[in-house]
Amino acid sequence: MTDANENEQENLTDGFNLVIDALKLNDINTIYNVPGIPITDLGRMMQASGMRVLSFRHEQNAGYAAATAGFLTKKPGVCMTVSAPGFLNGLTALAHATTNCFPMIMISGSSEREIVDLQQGDYEEMDQLAIAKPLCKAAYRILNVEDIGIGIARAIRAAVSGRPGGVYLDMPAKLLPQVMNDKEGGKSLVKVIDAAPKQIPSQESIERACEILRSAEKPLIIIGKGAAYSQSDVEIKELIEKTGIPYLPMSMAKGILPDVHPQSASAARSLVLKEADVVLVIGARINWLLSHGKGKTWGENDKKFIQIDIDPKEIDSNVPIAAPVIGDIQSCINAILEKIDHTWVQPPAEWTNSIREKVETNIARMAPRLENQNNPMDFHGALGVLRDVIKERPEAILVNEGANTLDFTRSIIDMYQPRKRIDVGTWGVMGIGMGSAIAATVETGNPVLAIEGDSAFGFSAMEIETICRYNLPVCVVVFNNGGIYRGIDVNPTEGEDVATTVFVKDSRYDKLIEAFGGLGVNVSSPTELKSAVDEAMNSGSPTLINAAIDSSAGTESGRIGNLNPQRQMKK
Repeated sequence: MTDANENEQENLTDGFNLVIDALKLNDINTIYNVPGIPITDLGRMMQASGMRVLSFRHEQNAGYAAATAGFLTKKPGVCMTVSAPGFLNGLTALAHATTNCFPMIMISGSSEREIVDLQQGDYEEMDQLAIAKPLCKAAYRILNVEDIGIGIARAIRAAVSGRPGGVYLDMPAKLLPQVMNDKEGGKSLVKVIDAAPKQIPSQESIERACEILRSAEKPLIIIGKGAAYSQSDVEIKELIEKTGIPYLPMSMAKGILPDVHPQSASAARSLVLKEADVVLVIGARINWLLSHGKGKTWGENDKKFIQIDIDPKEIDSNVPIAAPVIGDIQSCINAILEKIDHTWVQPPAEWTNSIREKVETNIARMAPRLENQNNPMDFHGALGVLRDVIKERPEAILVNEGANTLDFTRSIIDMYQPRKRIDVGTWGVMGIGMGSAIAATVETGNPVLAIEGDSAFGFSAMEIETICRYNLPVCVVVFNNGGIYRGIDVNPTEGEDVATTVFVKDSRYDKLIEAFGGLGVNVSSPTELKSAVDEAMNSGSPTLINAAIDSSAGTESGRIGNLNPQRQMKK
């Protein structure tokens, strides 16, 4: 006869399996992590269960990958870290996700509560929940195995509902080996239903917005990365084309409509911001990236703002909003489209023609600079050929960070499809490059071109090994001008140390990838750069191109030098 205790033992499950089952039940099958105590076995079991588990060299980069996954898929990207130091490493990415409204869940192992609360000195002891709470949208701790299903469900809903953001999920080491009846464990799991429900705008707000829009003599539409995240591409295109209103995409919204669209005002940004009298803002915040809606950037004429946002607290954050429209972007735009009928009058030709003329003039003025063949290259010559790379491969995802490298790339390289540009976001965080590049290709299957400033690249350079380990179709181009902003600064004391912004002269970043079996290429001319990138993108093999840029190219802090405090000397 079989012992009753043996039957009971056969029908047990544990915290490891319930975490895996809860995630898979909610269609979360990819994990970005750095293994270690107490999550090593959880990662192994996840992989054994068929989940894709990608291990990074630093938790911050795993976190940036998870944040990017959330932006691209509208599902929470999951980053898993060890306790204390690993947890702290991931916090920057968690805060980055929250600031940029990307759904992400950071799961961290932690020390035992009874020891942490008495401060008795446990391994990597830290009250992680308390530290995480101010930096994310929500934070939860799961102590009992029967609560794993509910805890993960709450984290998913918090991450994607309303304004998306980062969520912290604390799992003390004792949780994972806890056991319970297998049947009861299955019942404890939760399939999240309608995690991000539609939020329908009020009819009154739609009528008010349309009335103001109809009154405009010089209307402008601004679309932000929230619009890209919403995946309302068809609706946004219909709104812009049906109204005839010029539009200005923020950097990660580029490609919702092709940047070469006749209504695009990107090349006339200064003109439209100054002259517009009514501005419809869709999925963008009127923050520092838009000069807070004030000052010289916006001219002297009184403007009326219409703002579509899912969070009512965002309204009036910098300037008065004449027509707030609160709801999810797709519902709001559909409601506006219903009001735009055959009686709609297109914007005055004087306004649209002036923008088109400015766009054509600025593009023509820029063209010769993009065609230069300087050796070593400047930013314009290098980006001129990389612009062609993206034009020839519109499905490729462009990852971009740096100071000058970011600013020039954003204005020079046209995007043709939505959610194909990933950059530093609202915070301007340096170091998102390799993590974002990895997630971009893992989540979409598309090739990635990462254009990196040499300083920005340094924050995540070791993830080149990760790219090679998983044999990912990522081509990294490092714009190497020998320093932060540029490589020509000197030590004012004439001492032995180089200036604080200067790197090793003639560095060869291409050698780094060769150590891990990838292809490294060193180039110094636009022709060489184009050839090397074409070969890399066609091959789909991990490639790092060291693009030698004139060390004097670049400006202090890129195009936001005005934010860099300057010492004022008194005479």
